[in-house]
Amino acid sequence: MDNKYKQQPDYDLLVQQVKALGEEENYWLPVLANTSALLMNALPDLNWAGFYLMNRDSLVLGPFQGNPACIRIPLCAGVCGAAALQNKVQRVDDVHQFPGHIACDSASNAEIVIPIHKNGKLVGVLDLDSPLKNRFTEEDEAGLKKIVAALEEIAEFTD
Repeated sequence: MDNKYKQQPDYDLLVQQVKALGEEENYWLPVLANTSALLMNALPDLNWAGFYLMNRDSLVLGPFQGNPACIRIPLCAGVCGAAALQNKVQRVDDVHQFPGHIACDSASNAEIVIPIHKNGKLVGVLDLDSPLKNRFTEEDEAGLKKIVAALEEIAEFTD
């Protein structure tokens, strides 16, 4: 499916908004909760926007917007697990073609996952899903990486 949006999201504005979310309180929980809401409202054609956080040797569900999701994801499974294990962005045009894909929501067809670090350590991933195949572009990836960089700068990931 061809994705031609009337207007590309203003990722620079979204980065400013994310930074503003951490001005009053930089504890990771409210910052990530509000960021997931911001992304869900700002980006077209999403059906899930949220975070998975490192917990021992797997990812555990964090703040999100969308349908109920998988609670724990092993690093050897799914797009999120691959992003964390490989410490690399995963931009998948058709999740049904991705080896080991976990179908938390059968309506999801495309996904992008970006690792999040704090003090050089992987602390989690940003995960966005879409019901449209080929939803996420190089521009989305670059913009979302800027948002993650802002989160890495402002959010305090402490227990």
